[in-house]
Amino acid sequence: MPEYRAPIKEINFVFNDLLTIESHYQNTPGCAEVTPDLIEAILEEAGKFAATVLQPINAIGDEQGCHWDDGAVTTPDGFKAAYDQYKAAGWTGVTFDKAYGGQGLPYSLGTALSEMVSAANSSWGMYPGLTAGAIHAIAAHGSDEQKQRYLPKMVAGDWTGTMCLTEAHCGSDLGMLRTKATPLDDGSYAITGSKIFISAGEHDMSDNIIHLVLARLPGAPSGTKGISLFIVPKYRIAESGDVAANDNKENGVSCGSIEHKMGINGSSTCVINFDNAQGFLIGPENRGLNCMFTMMNVARLGTAMQGLAIAEASLQGATAYARERLQGRSLSGVKAPDKAADPIIVHPDVRRMLLTMKAFTEGNRALGYFTAKEVDIAHRSTDKGEATKADKALGFLTPICKAFFTETGFEVTNHGVQVLGGHGYIKEWGMEQLVRDCRITMIYEGTTGIQALDLIGRKVLADKGEGLRQVIAHIMADMEKLPESLSDYKKTMMLTLAEWGELGNSIGKKAMDNADEIGAASFDFLMYSGYVCLAWQWANMAAAASVKIAQGSDDSFYQGKLQTARFYFERIFPRAQTHKNTLLSGAGNLMAMAAEDF
Repeated sequence: MPEYRAPIKEINFVFNDLLTIESHYQNTPGCAEVTPDLIEAILEEAGKFAATVLQPINAIGDEQGCHWDDGAVTTPDGFKAAYDQYKAAGWTGVTFDKAYGGQGLPYSLGTALSEMVSAANSSWGMYPGLTAGAIHAIAAHGSDEQKQRYLPKMVAGDWTGTMCLTEAHCGSDLGMLRTKATPLDDGSYAITGSKIFISAGEHDMSDNIIHLVLARLPGAPSGTKGISLFIVPKYRIAESGDVAANDNKENGVSCGSIEHKMGINGSSTCVINFDNAQGFLIGPENRGLNCMFTMMNVARLGTAMQGLAIAEASLQGATAYARERLQGRSLSGVKAPDKAADPIIVHPDVRRMLLTMKAFTEGNRALGYFTAKEVDIAHRSTDKGEATKADKALGFLTPICKAFFTETGFEVTNHGVQVLGGHGYIKEWGMEQLVRDCRITMIYEGTTGIQALDLIGRKVLADKGEGLRQVIAHIMADMEKLPESLSDYKKTMMLTLAEWGELGNSIGKKAMDNADEIGAASFDFLMYSGYVCLAWQWANMAAAASVKIAQGSDDSFYQGKLQTARFYFERIFPRAQTHKNTLLSGAGNLMAMAAEDF
């Protein structure tokens, strides 16, 4: 199994040299107490927990999986003990409101913690991750009574949460869902239906599970406009706020089965049945999908970070192996004359894979943390104009992060297996588990195709390009700050930014005659956008490294940033042009063939 170590130096580089996070926190309401010393202490402790508690049970979770027995789910050995330790240390409430027992720390700092958790053990991280999404949804849309009833227990980690959206017959088309909500005399609702693919839907790690369930009220409009959102606890809750007594706690919620999956085996993926379960409306009637999007957007950013995190674990494993594995001699001459062969890291093709892994992982981290910083601003800034701009940029970047980080994360984990060769394909080395665990990230919380449609359809065309313009303006401002030594990057980026806007306009014009042009161009537009955003981040990282070198630093870490930026611009960024050419080719080459001819 790869020996994971939290990349504290990399995280500090992004926080301090790239995002000037100290200044950001000092100027963000409610964050003034987040000092460099506090950040360092939190990162160090979280890194230790990830490396010493979570990573050692990662392979165990993969091997054992979860076990279902008559509706009860048992998690793998060590999972509950790790959760109890996580809860006792206060990690469950780091970023949540102090009013409900949280620590009130900024979302961006929590993002670094979630990266460490997912890199060390992505399956285990699903349990607190889903709970965080449920907390955000209740905090945003719940009544004061609901917040007081559920949030303190969830923030403390005593209760966990889920999101119950899809059903067997509808997949991602939630407008087809059939789960019913029947009003009761006491103001609650009887929820009846069955949900599938419910992550953390049943387990043995918490005292109660709070399900957020999409269902239809009697007479509700068809489609997505007739969906409401309900809070449905696994166990009924007494007036005291605790789980009801044994003879009155069952709430008609049961786990029908768990899925046997390709990866993330330590995460229970459940069929959850609701049989006249008592539920409580959250938010307005028939606006459930809008309320659920609060949770889904949090989950999408969390999934993006999961793709990045698993890539980081693979990068660490592949790099360590390439430095030690002896095989063949360098084409340009012997590099290790005292050994029987040279380490494989001297070979150009191995370096191609490692640098690709490094360029995506570190570039995605920079973009992910920038996006998390925008969350801080959008949610905390008292300047409405600043908050609105951040929210627009956030809306535009979220589908890019979710899809691009997971697509490239999967590519990284595949390279990780290839670097190890035959050993990479064998379970005991742990690299193939990372491939399997990463594969789901491209599917759940909206597939890459759904994210792509959201980006071009809602965030560019329907929004009239406002989010795109916000991001382009930010990139242009950053490019103006680049030192003369990076003028080639600036020139490349300025030309690309003009092209980016033109591509959006081109798709919109074609779609006026044929709506299929949106779907045909969407994936390539998203991937093009991802490559542009990473080029932006690598230009910024190269600039930050140049400053350090100019100040006299002889740390090779900064030279590595310059060299990886060069690799990205010369060998990875050209992929964007292929995506441009592909999307401009139009819908005809996709849609002309009759279905029966496939």
